[in-house]
Amino acid sequence: MNPQYQYDIFVIGGGSGGLTVVDEAQRLGKRVGLADYIKPSPHGTQWGTGGTCPNVGCIPKKLMHMTALIGEIRHELAATGWQGVDPHSKHNWNTLVNEVQRQVKGINKANDDWLVTTNGITYYNKLGKLKDDHTIELIDKDGQSEFVTAEYIVIAVGSRPSFPTDIPNVKQLTITSDDLFSLKNAPGKTLVVGASYVALECAGFLTGLGYDVTVMVRSILLRGFDQEVAERIGEFMKISGTKFIRGTIPSSIEDVDGKRLVKWVLNGQEQSEVFDTVLLAIGRSADTQNLGLEQVGVQTNKESGKIIANDADSTSVSNIFAIGDCVQGRLELTPTAIMCGKRLIKRLYQNGNQIMEYSDVSTTVFTPLEYGCVGYSEEAATKKFGKENLKIFTSEFTPLFWNFANRKGTCYAKLIVKKDDDVVIGFHYLGPDAAEVTQGFGVVIKLKAKKSDLDNVVGIHPSVAEELVQMQTWK
Repeated sequence: MNPQYQYDIFVIGGGSGGLTVVDEAQRLGKRVGLADYIKPSPHGTQWGTGGTCPNVGCIPKKLMHMTALIGEIRHELAATGWQGVDPHSKHNWNTLVNEVQRQVKGINKANDDWLVTTNGITYYNKLGKLKDDHTIELIDKDGQSEFVTAEYIVIAVGSRPSFPTDIPNVKQLTITSDDLFSLKNAPGKTLVVGASYVALECAGFLTGLGYDVTVMVRSILLRGFDQEVAERIGEFMKISGTKFIRGTIPSSIEDVDGKRLVKWVLNGQEQSEVFDTVLLAIGRSADTQNLGLEQVGVQTNKESGKIIANDADSTSVSNIFAIGDCVQGRLELTPTAIMCGKRLIKRLYQNGNQIMEYSDVSTTVFTPLEYGCVGYSEEAATKKFGKENLKIFTSEFTPLFWNFANRKGTCYAKLIVKKDDDVVIGFHYLGPDAAEVTQGFGVVIKLKAKKSDLDNVVGIHPSVAEELVQMQTWK
């Protein structure tokens, strides 16, 4: 321990990555400091410790998605003989929000109790700002400051929703995912602006809860994901009742008697419609403003605000590290930030040499028909290896239980295989329980399994996952 500094390591940001660094360091007996301060959304929405995932991201989103799926199952329940099930019953928004927030606050309390009671951790509910490469200014809600020093500093401040810059009063006239999961009044007729996974997930569960939902898309759905699968998601959402306006963005948003008059131009003609709520999901920007990064020489991407770090998470200042969503080129996923934090501490204090590998990371988009994937999209594989060097296997299928209520639409799976060595380099599954199916196949891709290995696996019948080991149709 270096007596020159108050802390061996100080973390700015109490999300998944930051809390992992704190946990791993204190286990090794290090003196650890953590600053976590949530700046309210433009509508004043605030939340507790834990970062985006448990408060305004993964956890509340999954709970609302599951609630919408439960609503769909009402039709199967009635068809299979369960008495007293009304497949047309209405949903109560406030009941759901109260339950979601109860679970979120439980996570907050667990984090708070742990931070306060664990030896070796000093927790500051204050805004951290770099004064120099070893000094952090801590600013409380009243603007009062104190200063602490640390040998190592880790920045893990995450990201926040982006806003367009050319629409007057846009922050006051719209909400984002920062507001949706604690919204006191039902959103009603909603326009979702964006085509990110956040946009489609929110639009999907709002439709499933019975609201009139339209998605406005500038260009393509789910940029960076396999585009054939992305378009299938869009088609399934249309079948489920979500409407789409493609090829445009809002030109203006106005308040009209508490509602939102949205105007846009499509095919050279101005169009407009009135909505109760406009939800923006056009991307996220790093929450790095006013951190003093430029003052101490930490380089950032000027457009996104994201920090430039190398594969070992080092910034341009040798003792300052950055992990998670606030870093340029990183996957914006909770599990990657957690793994990154663990490996950083092992390198700093336990002679570790592993860096976080961002290839072949399993992920799932929780749209009404869930989408799990690992590895290359068809577009990315074609660009890197050439279409002539690939075999692409596909399967279109209908889950057995869908037959009870004659659900519309089909599920889909795709494997991308290199011809020269038969290695599976891309996995795409569109169907129920995508996260559970994809997690196991993530190991398969990580171990560089061959298509012939999958062919030799006996499938579980009847299941949706068996489709992945029975593919013989060559696209």
